[in-house]
Amino acid sequence: MLMRTHTHTHTHTHTHTHTHHTFSPPTFALNNSNPRMILCVPDRYDERQQAARRFTSWSDSMGVKISKEQQSHRLVILAAIFVLMTLLILYGSNNGNDSAYAPFHVVTNYAIKATDLKKWSGKDGYVPFHGNKSMNLHCQKCALVTSSSHVLGAGAGEEIDRADCVIRMNDAPTLGYEADVGNQTSLRVVAHSSVFRVVRRPGEFLQRPDSHPVIIFWGPPNKMGKEAKGTLYRLIQRVSMTYSNLSCFSITASKMRRFDSLFHKETGRDRQKSHSWLSTGWFTMVIAIEICDNIKVYGMVPPYHCGKSKPASKKMPYHYYKPRGPDECVTYLQNEGSRRGNHHRFITEKQVFARWAKQYNITFAHPKWF
Repeated sequence: MLMRTHTHTHTHTHTHTHTHHTFSPPTFALNNSNPRMILCVPDRYDERQQAARRFTSWSDSMGVKISKEQQSHRLVILAAIFVLMTLLILYGSNNGNDSAYAPFHVVTNYAIKATDLKKWSGKDGYVPFHGNKSMNLHCQKCALVTSSSHVLGAGAGEEIDRADCVIRMNDAPTLGYEADVGNQTSLRVVAHSSVFRVVRRPGEFLQRPDSHPVIIFWGPPNKMGKEAKGTLYRLIQRVSMTYSNLSCFSITASKMRRFDSLFHKETGRDRQKSHSWLSTGWFTMVIAIEICDNIKVYGMVPPYHCGKSKPASKKMPYHYYKPRGPDECVTYLQNEGSRRGNHHRFITEKQVFARWAKQYNITFAHPKWF
């Protein structure tokens, strides 16, 4: 710091020495090792006022003569720096893997370049549990029937059965619900957690004389992969050998990773780091886009369904075949908001489906989305 010393002689017998300092404004340094630790700034109004007074007191003690206009100008600069630092802190904290999911308008416009699922897919990601069958299913018009209780009372069974292909999920039954969900099944997508429930009811899912479905099983490679030869793999292999009318396939490990990458690209979230499990609905929707020219989805609610406008008294079971099961919206909201453990991000997935509906021939019924 530069210093100049001037001696002034007054009528008094003593001499005053004034020291003039060249003022250097404080600098603010970013911590490169931890971008979140940017600056410790007061976050309450009284603390900011105290900081301003300390700044003025410090300048006076140092002999710095600052006019009121200069003080006001510098306080404005400090306030702007405070706002900027606060925004940077918030940005850094919101970029954590455990942060809340982006709102609807952000997610639905996230992908810079739309994914062409027709080219992305390919049918080489499915391997048979027995024999040398290939997954070559293709349909012009598909009915994708969800397990939602919204299908009850819709009376859409006949319409569903008129589709070229009918797609169902996990252990959702048709017996006893034909009027609302139809009777035919062309493809069933089953999660590793639902395998035993499907196998325990062969009359419903495995040996119906009027049905020759394709069943695609998905799950972690250590449970479903051929190399693992775990309990689930051996069980499904025996089922496939026993019921010749079935065509049972598993999703390969490489394609499972591609499903994860697709989720990351479409949402901006890494599935594993955000503690998420892709739902059976996610796999089913992507597979349906692969094999169908037109898709009509039955029973799936839109992403905004469980918002604040939903009447509190209107509760719906999560599954149509489990009337005493958990409430639909409670299940969606708990899974979406949870940051501990692994959960399905149902609402986020539906936001992506809403965008895909604009790219492909996808419509929604009971309820209607658009």
